[in-house]
Amino acid sequence: MRHLITKLNPRSPISEQYRTIRTNLQFSSVDETLQSILITSPNAAAGKSITSANVAIVYAQQGKKTLLIDADLRKPTVHYTFRLDNLRGLSNVLVGDSTIEDSIEKSDVDNLDILSCGPIPPNPSELLASKRMQDVLENAKQLYDFIIFDTPPALAVTDAKILANIVDGSLIVYRSGVTEMEEAERTADLMKDSKARLLGAVLNDRSKENSNYYYYYGS
Repeated sequence: MRHLITKLNPRSPISEQYRTIRTNLQFSSVDETLQSILITSPNAAAGKSITSANVAIVYAQQGKKTLLIDADLRKPTVHYTFRLDNLRGLSNVLVGDSTIEDSIEKSDVDNLDILSCGPIPPNPSELLASKRMQDVLENAKQLYDFIIFDTPPALAVTDAKILANIVDGSLIVYRSGVTEMEEAERTADLMKDSKARLLGAVLNDRSKENSNYYYYYGS
């Protein structure tokens, strides 16, 4: 597994920051349900997929039955991260070729299951905006305590905003030295326009005493 520091070194300072993200997410939902979130970024290379994977792991480590869904139907990476074959996944479920139960794979992290992308479809946005996508999420909520969607960059395509209308909240990943302030603001505004709550943002790769730390701040 690549970059899964919360699994490989759970006592590291970076792993502790992922647990801080989890804690802040839990505090953000004291009066409202937070069972499903999406994680996105303004553009590629911000670290959203690795953030999604590590946040999923720390929820699973807490004993929550967790599902990580690769909703990037354009450039999926979750199956690489968890060393899965990606022969069947979300795209198969959305076109009716498979059920969610048959498409989910277990990871080697206790309490964490994966629904990979599956074959890349020609119409990702249409599939994610379909009624079947809503049904998939409702079905997943019956099976899991917490569901995380890894979505494409929000400024590149509309997929993240589409999914933001059916999940309980959204989290944006920015990368220090890569994400421009204007891009950060545009992404936040875009996600605020959706029905879901903008829960906050993660700034990764911020250098502190020559180490990389991850920070969370609420919206």
